[in-house]
Amino acid sequence: MTMAPHMAQHEAPHTEAQGSAPARPGEPRDRSRARRGKRLVGVDAARGLALVGMVAVHTLPVYDAEAQRATLSWSLFSGHASALFALLAGVGLAFGSGGPAPRTGRALTAARCATAVRALLLGLVGLSLSLLPLPVANILPYYATLFLLALPFLGLRIRHLLTAAAAAMLLTPFLMQLALDVLPPDVHGNPSLRTLAAHPEAVLPQLLLTGTYPALPWLAFLLTGLAIGRMDLREVEVQVRLMLSGAGLAVLGWGASALALGPLGGYDAIAAATPQYGTDRIDEVIVYGPDPELPTTTLWWLTVPGPHTNTPFAIALSLGVAVAALGLFLLLTRAPALAAVLRPLTAAGAMTFTLYTAHLVFMAQRLHTGAPVAWFWTQIATALVLALLWRGLFGQGPLERAVATASRAAGRAVIGRGPAAARADGA
Repeated sequence: MTMAPHMAQHEAPHTEAQGSAPARPGEPRDRSRARRGKRLVGVDAARGLALVGMVAVHTLPVYDAEAQRATLSWSLFSGHASALFALLAGVGLAFGSGGPAPRTGRALTAARCATAVRALLLGLVGLSLSLLPLPVANILPYYATLFLLALPFLGLRIRHLLTAAAAAMLLTPFLMQLALDVLPPDVHGNPSLRTLAAHPEAVLPQLLLTGTYPALPWLAFLLTGLAIGRMDLREVEVQVRLMLSGAGLAVLGWGASALALGPLGGYDAIAAATPQYGTDRIDEVIVYGPDPELPTTTLWWLTVPGPHTNTPFAIALSLGVAVAALGLFLLLTRAPALAAVLRPLTAAGAMTFTLYTAHLVFMAQRLHTGAPVAWFWTQIATALVLALLWRGLFGQGPLERAVATASRAAGRAVIGRGPAAARADGA
């Protein structure tokens, strides 16, 4: 793998239940049912883009030696692709827990049980994959932790979810940074079943606070997605607002970081507090992210916007990009012609858990190092063709189907039989 100094390649994906928008007042019953039952392909298309971005970050070179800067693929996707996956995971959780009207009572308990089972299966697959010699960061164990942390929030409405997401974005990075000198050091590489059994006291803090995708700061992505999934995503006004507000948040995150590092003196404070780095190394962190974590010499480090620095500014930037991308794809797929063009991407986005798992298995073979560009396009073409064929012949991807079957069974065990169980199965 081609890498810049002090850099590690990251990124990562998802399983979800698609949901429905509420019927409009006065809408005929049969038309309302058809509208609710139609899958939001824009969500799948956005997730397909995130998969492409993840494969690009894992496979393509990070550094352009000729231009002496980061490659375009790194600048576009690093940190943003995995943030988009986490955002869309929240959207899926909203679909599976009542959509615009959060479930209550036993139905909410059933949704939480189903989500917990989904998280455990994701974690089992992720920790098992990490037994392979992966040359990249595996998001699945962190993803599973995020799902478990989301359980108390499944019954909340949009305002409270956005408030909690803002708190996660603004406050937990400080907790993360303060914890680095207190908590046990991370286990080497990706958390696996072996390291979890041998060093649980190190793996759990890594999943929550000190790893590549720390679940507590990354709640900002998941909870924002959960709030977005409570909206009527079929309405064009909602889609436009998502695209514009996301773009605004990304600009705000980047601009505020530039202001803090420049006129407010953050860059100079970092250089003074971390003399062993030098300006070149500080610039690397800003562009490429930490290796493996930010220094704790000064809290001014929390003003950098680099990928996977997990600072408030980096989270705001990646969150804004993710929200804008979702709004854009929801708008694009309104046009039948564009939806048809995006169909391969949509098919891949509907089975990213399976495709991401296959991608990690491929990466463990380290075949891509000799010809990264060729292997990138080989993986993308294979994923798109396989997804189209599989979706046409069998529907859900194999891992998606297994997780959905187990989580639905957990939900039914809580709900029991009757109309409530049928509604839960439908979601």
